Amino acid sequence: MKSLENHFLIAMPSMDDPFFKRSVTYICEHNDDGAMGLVITHPINVTVGELLDQIEIDNDKSARAASQHVLAGGPVKTDRGFVLHSPRKGFSSSQALSSDIMITTSKDVLETLTRHDGPDAFIITLGYAGWSKGQLEQELLDNAWLVVEADPSIIFNTPAELRWEKAVNMLGINIAQLSPQAGHA
Repeated sequence: MKSLENHFLIAMPSMDDPFFKRSVTYICEHNDDGAMGLVITHPINVTVGELLDQIEIDNDKSARAASQHVLAGGPVKTDRGFVLHSPRKGFSSSQALSSDIMITTSKDVLETLTRHDGPDAFIITLGYAGWSKGQLEQELLDNAWLVVEADPSIIFNTPAELRWEKAVNMLGINIAQLSPQAGHA
């Protein structure tokens, strides 16, 4: 199977798992051993400024970035933070996932988020979604997810509550007409 890195998994309307209902998950890694992604649709009741205070990083509360909400990135290791951000030189610990998206777990980026030398766009998630070997492929066969190439503007420029609908619209389909039944020819 082709790698789904840099793709969105869009939860089908029939998805009833509360964590993934109406979710979009950005796939960061997908290989023969499994997959790892970040849910980008579920804000939690913590702002970036509050999170930075909790981990004792000075930040500018007047910066727009400080009032941005942190997201629940998935049910695995919910105490671990991930930053998806637009490319910027100087962040040696950030890994490029595409020409438009980088990921890091390093403090050097966190220290810049509310300053002028930070990335132009970012989201922070706590936790991640993980799939063991073959699990994601089976969920795709079971019709749990729609897949589309990731669009950075949905991650960075679309409000979290609109990301699911906007990602579905990328497919050019009416979500109301989707059937929960999988078809296998």
